[in-house]
Formats: sequence, structure tokens, C-alpha cells
Amino acid sequence: MVNRLGALDAAFLYVEEPTLPMHVGSVMVFEPPAEGFDYDRFVAVVGDRIAGHGRYRQRIRQVPGRLDNPVWVDDQHFDLTYHVRRSAVPSPGSRGDLEEFVARIMARHLDRDRPLWEAYFVEGLAGGRFAVVTKAHQSMVDGIHAVDLAHLLVDPDAVPVDDSGSAPRSEPSDLRLVADALLGSVLNPARVVASVGGGLRDVSSTGRRAAETVGRVVATLAKVGTRPAPDSPLNTPVGAARRYVMVDTDLDDYRKIRSRLARGKYAEDVTVNDVILATVTGALRVWMQTRGLPVTGTSTMRVMVPISIVDGTGDPLTDAAMAACFIDLPIGENNPSMRLHQISFAMRQQIESASAEGVGATSLSSIGGFAPPTLHTLGARLGSAMSRRLFNLVITNVPGPQQELHVEGSRLVETYPVMPLGRGQGLAIGLTSYNGRVYYGLNGDRDSMTDLGLLAQAIEDALAELKSAQRSRGA
Repeated sequence: MVNRLGALDAAFLYVEEPTLPMHVGSVMVFEPPAEGFDYDRFVAVVGDRIAGHGRYRQRIRQVPGRLDNPVWVDDQHFDLTYHVRRSAVPSPGSRGDLEEFVARIMARHLDRDRPLWEAYFVEGLAGGRFAVVTKAHQSMVDGIHAVDLAHLLVDPDAVPVDDSGSAPRSEPSDLRLVADALLGSVLNPARVVASVGGGLRDVSSTGRRAAETVGRVVATLAKVGTRPAPDSPLNTPVGAARRYVMVDTDLDDYRKIRSRLARGKYAEDVTVNDVILATVTGALRVWMQTRGLPVTGTSTMRVMVPISIVDGTGDPLTDAAMAACFIDLPIGENNPSMRLHQISFAMRQQIESASAEGVGATSLSSIGGFAPPTLHTLGARLGSAMSRRLFNLVITNVPGPQQELHVEGSRLVETYPVMPLGRGQGLAIGLTSYNGRVYYGLNGDRDSMTDLGLLAQAIEDALAELKSAQRSRGA
């Protein structure tokens, strides 16, 4: 039997546009060991990590006439060095140099004639450090057949090996693909009707069908869907070029804010994630004011926040374990403490209405050792599946392990997600906490988000504002 893409995986191929690549990335900064770490060694490490994960050696093949969804086939001429590339920034490379490199790399589409992933070994960073930048198509990383490469690099034992050492299987002929498609139409005619050409044209229809495939979307989705997201400067036509900015903050700051500002009957329900969303809210408020845009007491901006849930299988690393929370961020609220409590209340309502229990940060960070890259990808898949009319912005926040991780003696010192942009959405925000820090990755449209650096500074200022409010409350 051929290995056919599911409806959601195929959707990510069909909705991809010249200006909207559907891949998710990660940026990891490493400190090499005393003996050094070079490109050749990195190639060997990647080859070893993917040896037991066949999806990294498979490419996509279309069925003639699009009679059915595409299939995965083994790449008979798989070339590891094509996918693992050596790059550099002018030494000593600054954070800005790395950000510009990431922006240019992430704007480029993956080659559909080859396996849909790439990894870059970036040399020249200040202090002798190097970076690893990865990108993988959303149709590929589903948490079951493939997890994110960054996940494999830092924790090769996180997921089971599927076919280590197996030789490439010969590709099926066009006749075989057509025959399988026709057989499938006899056994399951509804599948073919949904797959042929027009099945993915209507955005709202795609969102509903994809949501069913993804699994548990919160029960409030229908109610939110009847009330479109408010107008926002973030919702604008998206071009082909990108800007990318990284923000590094202290996890302990968020914990202290939570412990000092959380008051009242539901104080124990205020989470670090709530504090992070309150920080982003304050930053968006300042950003809009700096642009001279009106911000009134009732101004809001709706975000879609993917959350990981328990689905009864015991394996949170699947599409079925992701749900969507829709939160109206109170950017019009002047009091930072009040913003936090409003967000906490809204998140609690959404999570309680979900059909499964939310996974806490401690449990989430222990999944597979280093699950954030894969969970960010699953969150992006959920965001891409939803109708853009429902929200202005996607924010993924995945707690990571709070101890140092290494790759062949190289210490991981920073890690940032790179989330894809959706149609009409000029910004995507991803966060990962790791080893006592919270790392923001801001991916924006180059033309409409010329002030992305200002938003990054506003995040730091908003965090300082919450800390100040915390000190005032504690006085």
C-alpha cells in the first residue's frame, strides 16, 4: 500500500502560495566544546539522527490527474549534504546578523522534488558560537511519522525508530498510483470527492475539515466564529520577504510577576503563560500607539493560542493533542495588572470548555526531553488550518526543559521558534522556555512590519512594566 498524505497534510501543500511558504523553523545557538565542532561533524550527527526516521528521506509524489491526495515515496537519490548546508555570517556575527540570515532563509520555499526539510550550520557568531537553523514543511512534521529535526538533534531517543537501516523502496508507477486511487474511490468515495481539486478552495470549509482532522478544537469555536476578529494592522497582504527578530528574557521574571500579581479567588489559576500573554498584550498596545493608531478602552486583538491537551492515548505529540484557544487581548486596558487578570480569566474559561484536560508546563516540558520544536510545528498546523477570520495573530508558547542540553558536546545556549505567516497575517509569534530563559521568535512580513524591532523592544518594556506593577503590589 502507498503511504498517502492525510487530508490536513495535503491541505498544507495546496494552500501554499509564492508569498506564503508552509514550513516551520527553529534557531538554536550553541557553544562548541573545547575541541571544536565543525560542519562535517554536524552532517554526521544529522545523518545519524534521521537514520531511523524514514520521512526525512522521502519526497512527495502527486497522483496523476490529482485523483487522490499525494503520496510519500522514498527519494532514490537522497543527498544528505543537499539538505544540511554550511553557511556563515560576517565574523564576529551579531544577533542582528543571525536574524537577517534567518529572515532570508525562511522566506525561501522548500524544493518539492526532494524531502521537505533543510538544516543550516551557521558559523561566525561572536564568542566562537555557531547556530543551527532548521526548517521543515508542515505537511511533513505531524508528531507521529516525523518529529521536528531540532527535536531529534538534542534528544535522539525522544521518539521510537521506525525503519533504521532500511534500503529505499522503489517508486510506484503512475499506473499503480492511478489504480490505488481508483480502488480508494470504490472503497471510500467521499475521500476522493474531498481530495479532487476544489476540495480546498473555500477557506471556511477547509478550516472546518482541517479542524476535524486536527482533533479537539475548543467548544467555543462556533461562538467565536460568529464574531469575526477585530480589525488590526497585523492583518495585511503578505509579501515574499520576511523580517525576524529574537527576544531573550528571564523566566524567573514571569514567575515572580505571577506570584505577586495573582490575587483573589482564582489566584492559583494564573499561569506563567498568562503572564507571557499579558506581556505581549502590553507590547502590542505600545506598538500600536507608536504607530499613531487609535487605542481606546475597549480595543482588543484576538489571538489564537494552541494548547497541548491529554487525548486519552498517553501521547501528547500528535495533532489530536492540540486544541485552539481564542483570546481577545485587552490592549485598551491601561492597567498591566488588570490585563493579566482579564487574560487569565479568559484562558481559564477556554481551557475548561475544552473536551480534554490541559497539560501543565512541567508535564509538557518533560515530553520527549525536548518537545518544543515538534509542538510548535503542531501548533502552526492548527493555526494554518483555522479560518483567518477568527483571529488576528497566532502565538505558540511551548515550555521546554529547564536543564542544559547538548549535541555532541556542544551546549545549547539559546533556542527560538520561527512560525509561518498565514494569508493576510503579517506577524507570527513563537516562544520557548529553556534553562531559565524565555525565547521569543518574531516572524514578520518585511514590508508591513518595518518596525518589528520596535515591537521586540516593546516586549521587554512591557515585561518591565509588569515587574514594576508587581513591586508596587508587593510594597
